[in-house]
Amino acid sequence: MTLDWDFHALRGERVTLDLLRPDDLDDLAALQGDPEVCRYLLYEARSREQVARILERDAAATRLAVKGDYLQPAIRSAAGEFLGTMYFELQSVEDRTAEIGWILAPHAQGRGYATEAARLLLALAFDELGLHRVYAELDPRNTASVRICERLGMRHEGHFVEHMRLKGEWTDTGHYALLEREWRAVMPPRHA
Repeated sequence: MTLDWDFHALRGERVTLDLLRPDDLDDLAALQGDPEVCRYLLYEARSREQVARILERDAAATRLAVKGDYLQPAIRSAAGEFLGTMYFELQSVEDRTAEIGWILAPHAQGRGYATEAARLLLALAFDELGLHRVYAELDPRNTASVRICERLGMRHEGHFVEHMRLKGEWTDTGHYALLEREWRAVMPPRHA
């Protein structure tokens, strides 16, 4: 399988995924600098300077072609308001597998924005890229993300007890996944 995809905005009914921009710094710093938002993430709350470097790096991630290529687009409302970010990384081109994740600003949580944004990336994965499997790994205590996985139709594949040492404690990892055929069963191709 050959894969070569360059980023273009993905538009849904209420959200758009597009590249991070320099003017997202304040919103992104507020998001990634919030200890409660970062509670279940792999990193501690970040400083504005750290976020500025990360924004520059992630804004340049625009291509999916080889293992490790990733996208970290902004989630924006229909009015253009920054709501959070998505994460999508190619884990294997040969096995046609990718990982998906999301971070949403507290004021935007519980309104279906992350679910809609994730569906846009799943449509990209299965309808445009021809991937076979997309998975999410998360802290099972993050019940909001567990519910998103369930709404997306992702299957709970595993619960790894005390799987990693994170932020001074042993934490579990939940594993959820969706196959292309499972996606097809609930979502017809966009180009059909």
